[in-house]
Amino acid sequence: LGGKTSNLEHIYGKVKPDTRGKLISLATETERTLFFDFLPVDLGTIRGFKTRFHLYTVPGQVYYQTTRKLVLQGADGVVFVADSQARQLAENIESFQDLHENLAEQGVDARTMPMVIQYNKIDLPEELRTPVPELEQQINFRGIPSFTADALHGPGVFETLRGISEQVLRKLSAGRTG
Repeated sequence: LGGKTSNLEHIYGKVKPDTRGKLISLATETERTLFFDFLPVDLGTIRGFKTRFHLYTVPGQVYYQTTRKLVLQGADGVVFVADSQARQLAENIESFQDLHENLAEQGVDARTMPMVIQYNKIDLPEELRTPVPELEQQINFRGIPSFTADALHGPGVFETLRGISEQVLRKLSAGRTG
């Protein structure tokens, strides 16, 4: 319940209908993502290439580790959505470490994978959330780009998407020329 699905729902609601596909969500009765959410988004032509991003979310619960590994297999980039609620700090740290382990198991060096962190739920009262500098110290040990967001209402969602999109496109472009 960190906000991954809320991010996709916000993007879906704001992107022009002719540039997006259908938002597919497989959720439980309690609205928790069961397998994944999927949203294709056309970005138009970039440097002569028709560009389409497939955005996926995966369930955060440890029980669904296999699902996360499956979706990660073909990923060109990762947005790690951290729940900024103070009571979620240990879970965020564990999930971020799990992400790195999953990438390593697939032979992917996390240092070369385009990645950003989004600190979601930043709209909560200060007494309920971990301050961003502490989140940065505890989670973002690599110093990768990070963004604050309120996925339910939109602030920070497109900034996060832009951040990961730029990294992915830069890496793909370097792969074509390098």
